[in-house]
Amino acid sequence: MTKLFGTDGIRGIANQYPITAEMAVRIGRSAAFLFGREKSGEKVKIIIGKDTRISGTMLEYALAAGVCSMGADAGLTGVLPTPGVAHITESSNADAGIVISASHNPYFDNGIKIFNGKGFKLSNDFEAQIEEFVLDHKIVSTGDLLQEIGSIYLLKDAARKYVDFLKSITPSNFSLKGLKIVIDCANGATFQTAPLVFTELGGDVITLFSDPDGININQECGSQHPESLVKKVIEERADIGLGFDGDGDRLIAVDEKGRIASGDQILAVCAAFLNEQGRLRHNLLVSTVMSNIGLGLALKKMGIEHHISDVGDRCVMEEMMAHDAVVGGEDSGHLIFLDHHTTGDGILASLKLLEVMIQSSEPLSKLVKIMDIFPQELINVDVKKKPDLETIPEIVKIIKSVETELGDRGRVLVRYSGTQPMCRVMVEGPSVDETGKYCSRIAGVVKDILG
Repeated sequence: MTKLFGTDGIRGIANQYPITAEMAVRIGRSAAFLFGREKSGEKVKIIIGKDTRISGTMLEYALAAGVCSMGADAGLTGVLPTPGVAHITESSNADAGIVISASHNPYFDNGIKIFNGKGFKLSNDFEAQIEEFVLDHKIVSTGDLLQEIGSIYLLKDAARKYVDFLKSITPSNFSLKGLKIVIDCANGATFQTAPLVFTELGGDVITLFSDPDGININQECGSQHPESLVKKVIEERADIGLGFDGDGDRLIAVDEKGRIASGDQILAVCAAFLNEQGRLRHNLLVSTVMSNIGLGLALKKMGIEHHISDVGDRCVMEEMMAHDAVVGGEDSGHLIFLDHHTTGDGILASLKLLEVMIQSSEPLSKLVKIMDIFPQELINVDVKKKPDLETIPEIVKIIKSVETELGDRGRVLVRYSGTQPMCRVMVEGPSVDETGKYCSRIAGVVKDILG
C-alpha cells in the first residue's frame, strides 16, 4: 500500500499528489468516518487549523467539505499554531483536530497532520487506518452516513483562547516586565498569537517577520534562518531572542550576546531548574538519537536519568508517556512539557525558558553553560529514492570506517528525513575539522549512490 504518513503527518508539494484538494476531501471524509465509528449516532466535531501558506485555504475548504460530507461538523480556527489547534481540539471536546502546515518547509510545500480528541498526535495504527480508507474508493459509498450533511462554522475566538491558555500556564505573578525580547514569527502561524502573549505578560517586545503574504513563510526567517534574529538581538541589546518555525511548534533561542542556544541546551537548562525545584517527575528527561553527546553528559553530571527515543516529536512523546516523564524534546527545537500541553509548543517552551531566567536572575548566556556542545556537522543530501541504508554496501562500509576512526571520541548517525526527500548525515567528533571531514566523506558516498 502507498505510504502517505511520514514522521509528521502527510507532506509534499501543494497541488501535487498527495497534497491536492481531491486528497484533502478524502482525508476529511476518512477522518470523520473513523472518529465517528464509536459515537453511536452523536454528531462528530473536527477542528481544522492552518498556517499562512497560500495553499492553506484551498486545503482547509477541501478538508471541511470532506468532513461535512460524512455528516460531521467542521470548526475552522483560521491561522493558528499547531499546538493551538491541539489545545482548541482538546478544550472544546472535539473528536479530532487537523492542522494544515508543512512546518519549517518553504511555502510551496504543505501538509496535513491529525490530532485525536485529547490533543495527541495519532498512533501509527490509527494513521494506517486512515491511509486504508483514503486509498480505498469504497468510502465514497458508505451507506446511511451520506444521508446527513455536517456544518462548517468559524471559531473566531480560537486565537484568544490559545493566548489565554499560554498565559495560564505561567506561575502566579509571572511578569516579563523589564525584559527586552525579540521574537521572529517566521511570517507563519505565530504572527498574531506570539506578540500578544509576550506583550500582555509585560515584556518589551520587538517583533520580526509578522507580515505573512502566503509565500514568505520561513523565507530567510524563523527557527531555520536565525541570522536576522541574532542581528536584532545585538542591535537592540535585548535580553533574549525567540525564533519560531512556520507552524509554531519549534523554538530556537538567542542569548543576549547573539549566540544561538540549541534545543538540547534549552532542555538541559529547563531540566536542571525543574530538578532543583523537585518538579522533574521521576528525575527523567527524554530526547532523540539526534541529541548532542553533551546533553547526555550534562544530565549524568546532574544525576538526571536520560532516555533516548527515535527521531520525531511523536516518538519523544511516546517515550515520555511510557515512562511518565514531563520534559522531552529534540535538538531541532521541538520541546514538550507534558504537564502543560500534549504536543511541542514553541511559545510555551519560550515561557518555560524565561521562567528559569527570571527565577534564577541569570542571563541565558550563563544558563546554557550547564552543557558543553560537542562539535557536530549535519549535511542534508537530496535523494531520489529511499532504500534501506543497511542494504547498500558502499554506505555501510563508509559509516563503519568513520566509526572506527572516531572510536569513543564521537558518533555517526545516517537516516532519511521523514518529511522530505533527503538523507541526513550527522557526525559528532572531537574537533570541528575532523567532524566536518568525516561528515563530508559519508555525505559524498550517499550522494553518489542515492542522489
